[in-house]
Amino acid sequence: MKLLEEFMVGGKRIRPMLTVMGWKAAGGETDLTAVVRVAASLEMFHAFALIHDDIMDDSDTRRGRPTIHRMLAGKRGDDRTERFGIGAAVLLGDLAFAWSDQLLHTADLTSAQSAAVLPLVTDMRTEVMLGQYLDLRATGELTDDVDATLTVNRYKTAKYTIERPLHIGAALAGAGTDALAACSAFALPLGEAFQLRDDLLGVYGDVRDTGKSRLDDLRAGKNTTLVALALRAGDTAQRARLRALIGDPGLDEAGAEEVRALFASTGARDAVEHMIDDRYRQAVRALETAPFTAAAVTALKQLAVTATRRNS
Repeated sequence: MKLLEEFMVGGKRIRPMLTVMGWKAAGGETDLTAVVRVAASLEMFHAFALIHDDIMDDSDTRRGRPTIHRMLAGKRGDDRTERFGIGAAVLLGDLAFAWSDQLLHTADLTSAQSAAVLPLVTDMRTEVMLGQYLDLRATGELTDDVDATLTVNRYKTAKYTIERPLHIGAALAGAGTDALAACSAFALPLGEAFQLRDDLLGVYGDVRDTGKSRLDDLRAGKNTTLVALALRAGDTAQRARLRALIGDPGLDEAGAEEVRALFASTGARDAVEHMIDDRYRQAVRALETAPFTAAAVTALKQLAVTATRRNS
């Protein structure tokens, strides 16, 4: 299982960090053993999600290296090796899911902790599957429905990446409904901002920072908020050109530059930056009245900056 171990090297570790932050925010102070093990289970679950996501997106790279299904297939071009690579990667992802569950159920939680945490983990898993389905269904079908793209963002990223890890950590510390609600008030706008930044990085990011080609989302025809805003604001010619370029599997860097120019001329890029800023401010304001420890508020404010100003 060396391949899975190597795959998990790197990454932002944002979900386990937020699990620990949620625990501290709700007053967790003593033995960290259980919360660290639960946090590790979320990171293992994320490995499962990424491996399967890369298969669905037909991605070539992840974290600066070939994706798992590409590594397992070897050189492209042989249908049999392609099928083997995909099938073996699905199994490796399934194994990561199983090990995530094992980590969770061997964390020595009290009965009260299990009763509070296990339903939240189930909700997290369900929500990210729904978000992934909505994303998959929308890919290749470009629309100017901004609200639909934000719904995908909420389920695939905001709840999965920010809200539920905070909830899970806080629940481990015995958080009540007020603390959990405060977690949501902070997490949901920040999670949307996180995904909006990700959408920009998918088109404008430097592969040396992101570890992923900035052509993948455009070639796949990802119907991001950036794309929806450009289609909504563009004139007839601009919309036609966007539809011709986005979703073309043979799109090259010259074509991508034309798309980027259209994002700029329609005002879509600037609009996304404004949306990120608005959601960042909303998340930080929510911390002003949150029933969290002072140290946790400081850490969450720092995280909000990192999540929205990042380059990878």
